[in-house]
Amino acid sequence: MSAAHQALRTARRSGRELAVTVLDKGTHTSYSACGIPYWMAGDVASGDDLVARTADQHRAAGIDLRLGVEVVGADLVARTVTTADGTVVEYDDLVVASGAPAVVPGWALRPDGSAYDGVGVVKTLDDGAAWLERFRAADEGARVVVVGGGYVGVEVAEAALRHGFGVTVLTRGRGMSMLEDEMKERVNAALRDAGAEVVLGAEVTGLDTEGDRVTGVRWDGGSRPADLVVVAVGVRPATEFLAGSGVEMADNGALRPDPHGRIAEHLWAAGDCCEVRRRIDDAWVFRPLGTYATKHGRALGDSLAGGSLAFDGMVDTSITRFAHGDTYLEIARTGLSSAEASDLDVVSLVTEGTTTTGYMPEAEPIAIWVMADRTTRRLLGVQVAGGRGAGKRIDTAAAVLWAGGTVDDLAWMDLAYAPPFSSTWEVLGVAARRVAERI
Repeated sequence: MSAAHQALRTARRSGRELAVTVLDKGTHTSYSACGIPYWMAGDVASGDDLVARTADQHRAAGIDLRLGVEVVGADLVARTVTTADGTVVEYDDLVVASGAPAVVPGWALRPDGSAYDGVGVVKTLDDGAAWLERFRAADEGARVVVVGGGYVGVEVAEAALRHGFGVTVLTRGRGMSMLEDEMKERVNAALRDAGAEVVLGAEVTGLDTEGDRVTGVRWDGGSRPADLVVVAVGVRPATEFLAGSGVEMADNGALRPDPHGRIAEHLWAAGDCCEVRRRIDDAWVFRPLGTYATKHGRALGDSLAGGSLAFDGMVDTSITRFAHGDTYLEIARTGLSSAEASDLDVVSLVTEGTTTTGYMPEAEPIAIWVMADRTTRRLLGVQVAGGRGAGKRIDTAAAVLWAGGTVDDLAWMDLAYAPPFSSTWEVLGVAARRVAERI
């Protein structure tokens, strides 16, 4: 939708006429999918609160928006798309912004391909509403198994704990795959402190069921009873309708547009169905996230209508938090992990500190992992786990990464000091300084 609106704005400024038609399989528009777990937890009162712009608002802006319309095929030569009901729609330019629905493994499905009762994903507003209904209908002390230990898995575990359910988190690795082991352990510890069971190295192999309803989850090393099972194992680009069209895709189906969103003549793409160039190492990575999607969409819309805006990559920044009872942890990262920098000669370490000066009553622990190139001293990656205010420190590190700065730049940055927030040597600067000294 950012592409559609920007295209209309650019066209109007230049006096061009432009008709924009949007075909969308879903029933809602422009909402925060990342906010759904917080709706499930009760932090957000209504699904309507997650909607940034309604369908009527899009239409009032001049967009021909058609909801509940699934595109199943595209003819790039004839310049047409075909919908599930057989309707053929012609176009001059096609923008693919089809997103990335949640992956549902075969073990979670009935033989007919539908999910068992009590099993689902967390991706759309309809998913969020369905989970709230399941939570409300569940008995006190119901058992919830969350399959997946990434951002969504951690956030949904928090929501289930808030409802008083017993929670087991199963992850086939050691937890959040994009974090260093030292940081993963802090996340796992927070989950356990809040009352969740965390099972590492668990590759789920199947479900136990009675009739159409789930009763348990099995993995290669054990099993647990379950009244509800949340599947949070990732997403996959919704580009199947382009199969056989000749469009080049990554192994997972992701598209790779240029900075203006262009794929080929008359064909454009942006958003979660695309890979994004990581500026630090020029690698193309699949990172479905709203901040990248909307920026790329705006650049695409402007370029399509004759402008020149470009979205030239990202530094791979993300953040979440886990909160239940007395347990609170903010988790953030930017840049490369040590695995992604395995071909470089790097220096990295974890610095422990507090988010405020130690003499302030609200001082909370914080851990910061910093990695830099030993030869060039260039900052390569930063990860943060800690109490309130810890996570947003990642924005400072992301700014240095965006500018191609060094670990020394981060260490000497002019960061704000006031006792309730930071010591005179801000802990992020201390962490960078320690790595600089190690180099």
